[in-house]
Amino acid sequence: MYKYAILTFLILTSCSKENLEFNVPTTSEVEKLIKHSDEFNQEVITFDTPGGKIHFAIGFGIANSIMVEGQDGNIIIDAADSRYDAEKIYELFRKKNSNPVKAIIYTHNHGDHTFGAAYYLDIQDYKPQIIAHEDTDYYVQRIIGILNPIITQRSARMFGTFLPEEELINVGIGPRLNVSKSPNGYVKPDLTFSDELKITISGIEIELYHAPGETNDQIFVWLPKHKSLMPGDNIYKTFPNLYTIRGTTHRDVTGWIESLDLMKSFYPEYLFPSHTRPVIGKNEINNIFITYRDAIQYIHDQTIRLMNAGYYPDEISEMIELPQNLSSSPFLYEFYGTVRWSVKSIFNGYLGWFNGNPAELDPLSRKEKAKRISKLAGGENELIKELRLAVDKEDMQWALELSDYLISLDLFNSEVKTLRQKALIHEGAKSSNPNKRNYFLSSALELNDEFELTNLMNIDDTFLNNLSIDTLFNVLSVRFNPEDHDGSLYKVCFNFSSGLVRSITLRNGVAVISNEAQNNCDLEVLTQEIELKRVLTGLKNPVSSISSGEIVVQGGNTEFLKFLAIFR
Repeated sequence: MYKYAILTFLILTSCSKENLEFNVPTTSEVEKLIKHSDEFNQEVITFDTPGGKIHFAIGFGIANSIMVEGQDGNIIIDAADSRYDAEKIYELFRKKNSNPVKAIIYTHNHGDHTFGAAYYLDIQDYKPQIIAHEDTDYYVQRIIGILNPIITQRSARMFGTFLPEEELINVGIGPRLNVSKSPNGYVKPDLTFSDELKITISGIEIELYHAPGETNDQIFVWLPKHKSLMPGDNIYKTFPNLYTIRGTTHRDVTGWIESLDLMKSFYPEYLFPSHTRPVIGKNEINNIFITYRDAIQYIHDQTIRLMNAGYYPDEISEMIELPQNLSSSPFLYEFYGTVRWSVKSIFNGYLGWFNGNPAELDPLSRKEKAKRISKLAGGENELIKELRLAVDKEDMQWALELSDYLISLDLFNSEVKTLRQKALIHEGAKSSNPNKRNYFLSSALELNDEFELTNLMNIDDTFLNNLSIDTLFNVLSVRFNPEDHDGSLYKVCFNFSSGLVRSITLRNGVAVISNEAQNNCDLEVLTQEIELKRVLTGLKNPVSSISSGEIVVQGGNTEFLKFLAIFR
């Protein structure tokens, strides 16, 4: 990886050989999580529906992959989280039916549904049609672009990417994430739609409907002849992730309810979710839809009621519980989302980050608050004593909060680190929610002195051809550190062989991106889009590209290299 790379694709796999030391008894709740792993027994299940055969692959990665047989070809619904998994799945699919894949349908933008698609382009001469909602590519580009470092770090913790195999039970909606095992295989959709699309492929009648829920671009697939519905991530056998701790924009809860009502109105006989196992039977499916949507509405409505009564989000999260007739449903056990996280997200979605308490509008800085807490405790040594006492009493949440104060005071010595790690392990190991469990245990593992990360995902030209050049320019904008620039007005213009033009103007501490031709450029760069992508992602050294003539700079090669360096 070259020093001029501005977009590195993180996977955060651990090189540490150390395991975490558990001294936490396995609780009955954790036993339920262990039992939940049976949901992901790896297999391909074949269903003879009224419209033909449907093959359902589960347990290979986080998301399921589904193949529907057609007359002279097949369609794939969700392409798995990697080429690695797509290959394993398709080896079994092909034994069922070896006709070519005519189309791949993405139910939404998440990588566990899209990053395996390129495998199908590699293995056959016929290029399958890639079908998705019109916003899917936008969300993919955003996640692999400007948000890549932070989302990937938090995702790696939540999914336990660098936990030793024996310490990862499951991830709630699947066994594990395998995205790091092969080059990113995302392929841009070539057929998109807004609200609905009805199409016939290889004799298969397909109806696609926009159904916002876990993502804004979520769709569901209805096969009328098969009486089968594929809901994507809008329903699975665990409480819905109305908020994800890896980080997300607000999820429209009322839209999610409406989407469930729409799916319910088709009265499917077969339900093939993108996570957890299929459900067969019109009545059972109908009852699941009712339970799921009512639970979401209950959380939404009661949160709003208590918001309007003046309660703060942390108070509301302690006040709301599902009624017993809902909480007892196996589709609502908190193996993925939780009620308390959902409440806080709903509050934030309606009112934003300010909870209404004037004391929290402009609070003390973390460091200043830590100083005052330390003073109240009797000084730094007394604060450390309180931390020791909290760990001894297994008051681990309080221990984590105390260690936060000590970190803010720059007192993160080996003892504080060890005590914090114990608290993280204890809280994580006793949790039956995989998101919390994996996040805490991963955070504890990161505190090991031997812990190292290999932080680069394999990428290739196939991936770069599906990576928008605008994604890279947007990354340049948010990677610009004004402290590394002298503040002068500076303009660099890019002219691509395709006729595309882009420019970056540095002014007032920001990097302004334009897609219009500019005059008075300090530097003019002539190249192909793919060549600049290789340079900016670290596949090629810009010095090599300049020397070979694949990048031509008017205004000074050295100046161009200096320009690239300020975006690191």
